[in-house]
Amino acid sequence: MQTLPIIIAIVCYLSAATMQWSILTERSKPSGKLIKLLGLVAVISHAYSVYLDLHSDGGIHLDFFSIGSLIGWLVAALVLLSSLRQKIDNLFIGIFPVAALALACTLFGLDTHPSKHYDGALVFHILISILAYSIFTLAAFQSILLAKQDYQLKHHVTRGLLRSLPPLQTMERLLFEMIWTGLILLTVSLITGALVFEDLFAQHLVHKTVLSILAWLLYAILLIGRHFLGWRSHKAIRWTVGGFIVLMLSFFGSKFVIELL
Repeated sequence: MQTLPIIIAIVCYLSAATMQWSILTERSKPSGKLIKLLGLVAVISHAYSVYLDLHSDGGIHLDFFSIGSLIGWLVAALVLLSSLRQKIDNLFIGIFPVAALALACTLFGLDTHPSKHYDGALVFHILISILAYSIFTLAAFQSILLAKQDYQLKHHVTRGLLRSLPPLQTMERLLFEMIWTGLILLTVSLITGALVFEDLFAQHLVHKTVLSILAWLLYAILLIGRHFLGWRSHKAIRWTVGGFIVLMLSFFGSKFVIELL
């Protein structure tokens, strides 16, 4: 793996996040276009490093750190793209450093998983699963931002974060759009998993399957509660974060135990 695109991506991620933080804290006012340009350079460099990491002569390389880097890149790319139509630039502060850390782990982490050749159906299942997890990761960050915004409104804080965000209703709508999208992708992931694997409850899959289904139920209940009971604000935030934690354990738990412990 070439280290130059990794270094470029990390530097640009951290620079963009630092500049966005300075805007939020009103210490300085760097150009928003410059921040997005740095983010774009970081995402492109990260994409190239992910490509180099995943592809090898022996097939596709899908170890713990490689998957983490891929998810970090996808989340960063999604939030950068979303920032073009929604005023969510402050998400850069949390997401870009996480993407930089995930990328750095591929450089310094242990290579714990050999490359393999996967059939097309399994690759599609893996990609859909990663996309679903990435959307829910973005939703979790969005819910944290929403919680902070709600707190500031209730305590009549009108500076900093609150002034830089869209109205609370817009933030909530964006959150539930993410959850709907993530739930559809997670549903496709579960269906394709059932088609690809003969037994989803086999010993090496039961942990991932049970937790994925539990996460699906949590998000489905949240959407039902939103539609029929008008759930919003704190309930939406708690259910979103709870579902994300369960999904994170499903996605990384067994892989962490098998490859690193």
